[in-house]
Amino acid sequence: MMRTVTFGMNVTLDGYIAAPGDDLGWSGGDGPDSSPGDELFQWWSDRVAATDLALYGRKVWEGMSSHWPTADRRPGATTAEIEYARRWRDMPKVVFSSTVDTVDGNTRLVAGDAVPEITRLKTEGTGRMDIVGATLAGAAMRAGLIDEYLLVTHPVLVGGGTPFFTVLDSWVKLTLVETRTFPGGVLLTRYETRR
Repeated sequence: MMRTVTFGMNVTLDGYIAAPGDDLGWSGGDGPDSSPGDELFQWWSDRVAATDLALYGRKVWEGMSSHWPTADRRPGATTAEIEYARRWRDMPKVVFSSTVDTVDGNTRLVAGDAVPEITRLKTEGTGRMDIVGATLAGAAMRAGLIDEYLLVTHPVLVGGGTPFFTVLDSWVKLTLVETRTFPGGVLLTRYETRR
């Protein structure tokens, strides 16, 4: 058995994980109408709790590590935010970056080529390994390492930015294995790679 490698993120209907300027306001938290909603937030929290190892690229790591390590101690933190922060801290993580100097807590830093390390990590255990970040996921996609694609599609068009999918050299055939609708018209689709 090997670990299942999943690339999953919030994505716009036109296929972007961030709008121009790395704007994530469309996915929740920046304004009265952009909250991801309790049900979706809980779903992501449960996913973090069930992830055996998370692989982060630099950009997403910097955003997550600047907030979640202490989010449960902030004034006004909700019960759901406290739970998510604790789960996120407990989840083992690997950060792939040649510019990040140090990482804290339950995290390891890898400065070299991500593909050989992801390949090694995939074969060294069982359970779920999630890739977080478009550049890192793009390298894993091109190497054929991703077993599942999980898109949480928000009903918004942003017209550009950071795409969920990278340019590939060959087709990747997928099988739809799960769908779920969240409040606000957010749609989860999960696909397995056909081998």
